[in-house]
Amino acid sequence: MENQKTFTKRIGGYLHKMIPITDASGKLINYIAKPLMVEFKPRDIMQVVIGSTILALPVTYTEEAWNLGNELPLLNVGLLSLLSLVFIALFVYFNFYRFNIKGNLFNYGKRVIATYLISVLVVGILLTIIQRCPWQTDYLLAIKRIIIVAFPASMSATISDVIK
Repeated sequence: MENQKTFTKRIGGYLHKMIPITDASGKLINYIAKPLMVEFKPRDIMQVVIGSTILALPVTYTEEAWNLGNELPLLNVGLLSLLSLVFIALFVYFNFYRFNIKGNLFNYGKRVIATYLISVLVVGILLTIIQRCPWQTDYLLAIKRIIIVAFPASMSATISDVIK
């Protein structure tokens, strides 16, 4: 009886976990290739951009979001930003890295930070285009509005990154 182990193999430029399939006697029949989504590639970046836009667009156009930027204290906005990062980190960990964190800690951190920063960038561009980021007169209000809208945008960006 042979003892087959899983291993990692690059197929078509992407990492896959090769899982052995054996018969009752332990003889290797074949392998199942399961994609390992531990690398953050250009395709993933585009998915995050599109995903963040999905929820950024409707929220960007709401006056309630603009007013929250005026009303919420900076501490609350900072906590909202931190909460976004925690949610992204947890979702990414449990969907991509739970069983593959060893050796991929840098990629994990890169994916979490990149997802949030891309979402913030998309929201910033959208709010600037519709003239709701007063960069010259009140840059702090602009940043607060971006962070507030980036919360739902980063959640949809994270979800869209799972789709392959």
